[in-house]
Amino acid sequence: MGKAQVSELIKAGVHFGHLTRKWNPNMSPYIYMERNGIHIINLYKTVAKLEDASNALKKIAASGRKILFVATKKQAKDIVSESSKKINMPYITERWPGGMLTNFVTIRKAVKKMSSIDRMKQDGTFNSLSKKEKLQIGRLREKLEKNLGSISNMTRLPGAIFIVDILREKIAVKEAQKLNIPIFAMVDTNSDPRGIDYVIPANDDASKSISKILEHIGVAIQEGLEERNSGKEQEESNTHAEEAPAEEAPAEEAPAEEAPAEEAPVKKKKTKTKTKKDKK
Repeated sequence: MGKAQVSELIKAGVHFGHLTRKWNPNMSPYIYMERNGIHIINLYKTVAKLEDASNALKKIAASGRKILFVATKKQAKDIVSESSKKINMPYITERWPGGMLTNFVTIRKAVKKMSSIDRMKQDGTFNSLSKKEKLQIGRLREKLEKNLGSISNMTRLPGAIFIVDILREKIAVKEAQKLNIPIFAMVDTNSDPRGIDYVIPANDDASKSISKILEHIGVAIQEGLEERNSGKEQEESNTHAEEAPAEEAPAEEAPAEEAPAEEAPVKKKKTKTKTKKDKK
């Protein structure tokens, strides 16, 4: 996993914060200076925080747990959905469904409903419905796909959540905090970093900045997934190796069966001494 360079972050505009009058004082540790009424983010701190977040996400991915990506703002939606698909992780880029985490059971029921509609289409049940029913079910399927299609493979709560713009996604932040799910986020100068487990101080408005941060995060997660796969392969090869000697065991035990044959003459000698005593 390559460490992010300050120069590449500057090119992507990661250092541009918000107007100074819109700042959140709790972001002051991450602000380098003010220029033309705009706060400039300290990119050395961004690099360090990005590395910490990447290492933590790599471990989560290696453990087999999912990381849910959340970004509903226009300039982040496509970037987040594309990068999530590459690493096969769930994402929310439309509207955050209330209770997505805190009421996960209900969300799973909606996903199952979507799957049952798909089965109806496959087994021919859908064709036997009236035109009106087909239209209603079709609309329901489209709505479910739009809001929940990207999380259809998420069978349990995620191991972590990654957010672009915590101000906009404050409901997602609250739900994750309530369930103690680790929060990773791009945090701009107008946001409050308190309550975020892994803060990545960065411009969360520019598409280039979002792309650059997600690029590094994606690489780390991919490495974690590869580690998990190679670990599984190693376990399988070890189990095969352990099974192989077990088959050869009988061959090694063969000499032990000949031992009683050597003791036979000793018993014969004992019987001879007894016969001598009897003669006396």
